[in-house]
Amino acid sequence: MYKYKIKKSIEGSFLAIGFVLLYGSGFVFTQFGLENASPMAFLALRFFIAFIILLTIAYYLKSSWPKTIKEFLHICIAGSLTVGTFSIGVFLSISYGVSASLNALVIALQPIVVTYFAMKFLGENVSKYVVIGLITGFTGVCLVIISSMSFSMTEIFGILFSFVALFGLSFGNLYQKKYCVNMNLFSGGAIQTLSSTILVIPFLFFEDIHMNFNSDFIIALSYMSVGVSIGALSLLYIMIEKGAVSKVSSIFYLMPVSAVFISWLLFDKNVDIMVIAGVVIIFISILLIMKIDKK
Repeated sequence: MYKYKIKKSIEGSFLAIGFVLLYGSGFVFTQFGLENASPMAFLALRFFIAFIILLTIAYYLKSSWPKTIKEFLHICIAGSLTVGTFSIGVFLSISYGVSASLNALVIALQPIVVTYFAMKFLGENVSKYVVIGLITGFTGVCLVIISSMSFSMTEIFGILFSFVALFGLSFGNLYQKKYCVNMNLFSGGAIQTLSSTILVIPFLFFEDIHMNFNSDFIIALSYMSVGVSIGALSLLYIMIEKGAVSKVSSIFYLMPVSAVFISWLLFDKNVDIMVIAGVVIIFISILLIMKIDKK
């Protein structure tokens, strides 16, 4: 039994690390891609590419598909929230000048939102370690980002879209846990990316559509289509299926850390002592939240 818990813990750690690296870096690659394309055009193309890839994989693997219209609609709704609404919010926010790091900070509020509603609607028990960990983690997140925060009216408007993304992701995770826990990753992923593509289409009528197909844009588009829309979201759904959604959401505290690290790696941004202190506090909070009761 003890060896099984260790194995499960190691497996969960690898899933979490992979998800954080893929999803957190997505904020940076979004900013990278939007230098060469209008936000909704980039997003629609990204979703459609992911849909084609997932549909092809589902076909060749003979993946199971929803057996009822109700099951199909549940998957569409979860995808429209977790994938569509979240991404629309982040893309619009970044297009209004909100940095990848500041976006990651807002999304790092997700554990608090999810934990509250998980208690209300999913009946999950939340221990004192989770409560302390959530508060500690948010403190660490603030330290990671606060040194680079600057506000203008445009940024404030952009931050409103960041909160749209936050609530889309939070409610999408809860909906996924309640109604789509047995969803096939490939067929379900195809349905969700298609529904998200459809969700984006109306926004195309309100922007000046443009794309510059240079190497930077192709790299960003490929990473967001495959690495984030397929890789990161698949890992997220696996973790939601295996664990309590309130605990899974706690790893979102690592998003700003990942975003800052990738920004440093790709754009040579300095990492100061506040960032290092924040990272240490965040890891302590994760240990508190994931603590297994000795009962």
